[in-house]
Amino acid sequence: MSKDDILRTLLLLLSNMTNSSIGNNMAKRALVSGWFSFPYHHATAGDLLAAELACDWLEDAGFNFDLALDSPFTGGVNWQLVSAEDYSHVVFVCGPFEKTKAIEKFLKRFERSKIIGLNLTMTQPLEQWNPFDNLIERNSSPGSIKDVTRPDMTFLSTRPLVPVVGVCLVEPYGAKYEEQCYEAISRLTSTRELVVVPIDTRLDVVNNTSLCSPAEVESLLARMDAVITTRLHGTVLSLKNGVPVVALDPGGDSVKIKRLAQKIGWPCAFEGSNLSEPELGEALDFCLSPQGRLKAEECRRLAVDMAEDIYILFNNALLSSDALKSVRRQRACSGARSRIGIKIERVLPWRR
Repeated sequence: MSKDDILRTLLLLLSNMTNSSIGNNMAKRALVSGWFSFPYHHATAGDLLAAELACDWLEDAGFNFDLALDSPFTGGVNWQLVSAEDYSHVVFVCGPFEKTKAIEKFLKRFERSKIIGLNLTMTQPLEQWNPFDNLIERNSSPGSIKDVTRPDMTFLSTRPLVPVVGVCLVEPYGAKYEEQCYEAISRLTSTRELVVVPIDTRLDVVNNTSLCSPAEVESLLARMDAVITTRLHGTVLSLKNGVPVVALDPGGDSVKIKRLAQKIGWPCAFEGSNLSEPELGEALDFCLSPQGRLKAEECRRLAVDMAEDIYILFNNALLSSDALKSVRRQRACSGARSRIGIKIERVLPWRR
């Protein structure tokens, strides 16, 4: 047996031991605690992910456990109300750890349990204060003789990520069904676990989402998993970048969003006069699927092919047939399109 194997065996034995001060009849049960166990005590996403991981590890080790939660979190137990004698182990997980009145009260309540510090940054030298029976710190205090730095345990978290969905809304402008569209989008995004990213495309006023140029607007839309929009260019710039979109047409401007979607074959466009929550939910599910991505790319290619005709029509209006042929030859063998884009940016210096 190698040295590493021996060390792992010893650690496993230690994890199943109880402190010598704990009675032999105490059940093997752990209380998982942290800053989320105290009301509004700056608990972060990292703290909660570390707590979930600690619960997984306890389950792997054969422990029953409770999770101590306080406002605004619900669903766990309150450490001040439980019977301390029920817990053979108490795990305090994640975050900076320092001596405060609240911590001293917590430690005193569970003094007969084996207390384990996990993934903590110790703010005082351990030679001065270490209240744990076992400490697996993230960082020791810089002044400690024992200088420890470990990766944060949440590197091991495997919680699935949730979709990131942009919501790009036109401001109220009197369209007949705009309120129905706003309400439907609010219901759609509140009934499932999503990251909702507001995206404002207006650049003639202070942008509500701090975007300052067309490139910034498009770049944000392009990085979404899906977009929900009541704007024509919310629809266009999403599909242009292969991002599936649930497009709701509020009914103004000759139903332009619905008509655009029909023209390029995009299936997830709805008129504000005929919104169905189940259909919108199915549309968002489709947009978040691989099939939705493939369809968005298909529609993008079709739209680009169709839009090339606009270029031809525009040049027909400007140039003679010989000049037009020359422009087409130059366009075919040069980066004319990108140069045009640069010229537009120079003429229209977007706010920075």
